[in-house]
Amino acid sequence: MALAKQTRATTPRIAIEGVQRYRPGERVIGPRHGDFVLIHGSHWTSWLIQAGQAFRYHGDSRRYTYWNHAAIFSDDTGHIIEALGAGVVERHISVYDAADYQVVFLRMADLDREQVVAFARHCRDQEYGYLTIASLALSLVTGSKLTFGVDGQEICSGLVARSLERAGEIFAEEPWHATPAGLAKFYGILPPRDAAHGDRGGRSPQAQQPAA
Repeated sequence: MALAKQTRATTPRIAIEGVQRYRPGERVIGPRHGDFVLIHGSHWTSWLIQAGQAFRYHGDSRRYTYWNHAAIFSDDTGHIIEALGAGVVERHISVYDAADYQVVFLRMADLDREQVVAFARHCRDQEYGYLTIASLALSLVTGSKLTFGVDGQEICSGLVARSLERAGEIFAEEPWHATPAGLAKFYGILPPRDAAHGDRGGRSPQAQQPAA
């Protein structure tokens, strides 16, 4: 008996309540646990990801490569969980006061938020997914469908996508292999107007979100 192949979603199942940009020197107030943030970061792994994303995203989609880091909010006071070169850590969003970022406020039930954060916290202290980055680079550069990685290792956007899966999200790509640009495109999060690509910030007007 043939097994049906799982269909990957092309539009989000989790609705967006709003998107807000925070310029260098500004800080988000009132995020909720389970919301996530897209960052134009300066860490070397962020630049590596941004360079690799340019091989996959062309034309209008190239603007999404402005985002090169992502993290999930773990509480309502601004703490985030993120995957960095040293591993998965929990710290405060204030570490990005000098960065340009956009917070994606999601519409989720409290129980779903708890599930999202519980998974992200479960991943704390896991190692960074360098092998996943190698797999992602191969995929981005060659278009190969071959993917590989090590269980128990995370990359920044993969951690966000895998966490949001716990709230019922179904992504267009394998969550552990997600990129920041992939998250931005999936949710329709454009770079700011004064970014290098010259596009408007906020939310893509054609990205209509279904009810959660």
